[in-house]
Amino acid sequence: MTEKIASPRYRAVVLAMLLLVYTFNFLDRQILGILAVPIKADLQLSDTQLGALGGIAFALLYSTLAIPLALLADRTSRTWVITVSLAIWSGFTALCGVASSFVQMFLFRIGVGIGEAGGVAPSYAVISDYFPPHQRARALSIYSLGIPLGSAGGVLLGGYIAQAVEWRTAFIVVGLLGILIAPVFRLVVREPARPVQAADAVPVSAVFGILAAKRGFWLLALGAACSSMCGYGVAFWLPSLLMRSFGLDLMGAGQFLGGLLLIGGVAGVLLGGFLGDRLGGRDKAYYAWVPAVSYVVGMPLFVIGVLSDSVSFAFALFLIPQALVYVWLGPVLTAVQHLVPAHMRASAAASFLLINNLVGLGLGSWAVGSLSDALTPAYGNEALRYAIVAALGFYLLAGLFMALAGKALRRDWVAA
Repeated sequence: MTEKIASPRYRAVVLAMLLLVYTFNFLDRQILGILAVPIKADLQLSDTQLGALGGIAFALLYSTLAIPLALLADRTSRTWVITVSLAIWSGFTALCGVASSFVQMFLFRIGVGIGEAGGVAPSYAVISDYFPPHQRARALSIYSLGIPLGSAGGVLLGGYIAQAVEWRTAFIVVGLLGILIAPVFRLVVREPARPVQAADAVPVSAVFGILAAKRGFWLLALGAACSSMCGYGVAFWLPSLLMRSFGLDLMGAGQFLGGLLLIGGVAGVLLGGFLGDRLGGRDKAYYAWVPAVSYVVGMPLFVIGVLSDSVSFAFALFLIPQALVYVWLGPVLTAVQHLVPAHMRASAAASFLLINNLVGLGLGSWAVGSLSDALTPAYGNEALRYAIVAALGFYLLAGLFMALAGKALRRDWVAA
């Protein structure tokens, strides 16, 4: 690697480009949530079907293809895998704008998931290649800002376009923007130098075999899956809750969620990275303990906000837990990168994401939607409110798994 490529300035450019791509990853992924109400009316869908579009349709191949694509990235070029993946998922996002039925939308969402399967795990590995160990939690946290920024962009941009024009235009616009960014990313971001072992063909079974033998991996993966099941489920259905139970229109719901994500979400991601590097340097257990405390503290505040009747009161209450439930990203993702040797990092991240996304992303929005349908005969228009409250219990389970993972990380940690 040349001095220019290894310079702090170039590392910052690489991180900024990865953040931009990840922002579009979540923008394309989460825009469906803010558009759920007009899509439901136009395509005549139930809450269960909407939940399937937000979860199972996307996560089915997103989770499973992430492993072979990460293995391909470890053996070839991580930057090329990310570039092609961005172009594919953006193209399918644009196609969502022409869907005329549940089946068509379901297939196009599968396409979005196929594309996004190759984006995240290789990006984690690129960051770990460019940044030294004592900076990785902060670097991964900055990268993870793509989650609140992309989610906020999805609800704000999607809501604005849908209200000004129609929901189909929103999909087409954000999809085409992603396609335009793909070649720019490839021109700017160069493949980082890797250890000699990177050229070796490491079977994915060998990588997973290393992880499967580590108690810390399973506890982190299960904790993140419980957190994501709740997080994705709530994120997908919160716009509908704001419109059904709080009386907001499409733009009002978008502004509520956009502000919540930009303030609370960004603060939580950055706080997690800071605490991970600061406390994790003293004791590796803190990479899991910091998220554990955050989940337990944030969950009750979320419940009170969901059950309130005041929009302003709910917004104020949501800010703190919204920050706390994003704290896990930097510390946990850093820990996963340190469970295997450096040349296996993308494959390790994909193995972690397989469990996290197949359970969390795949089942979260669908479970909340199904429960809402089941509760409708008893609670009518308020059924969604109580379905979300029930789902929030998974944050407590996530906190338990993370608390147990702390001691295991001390033993399972791989340096460098």
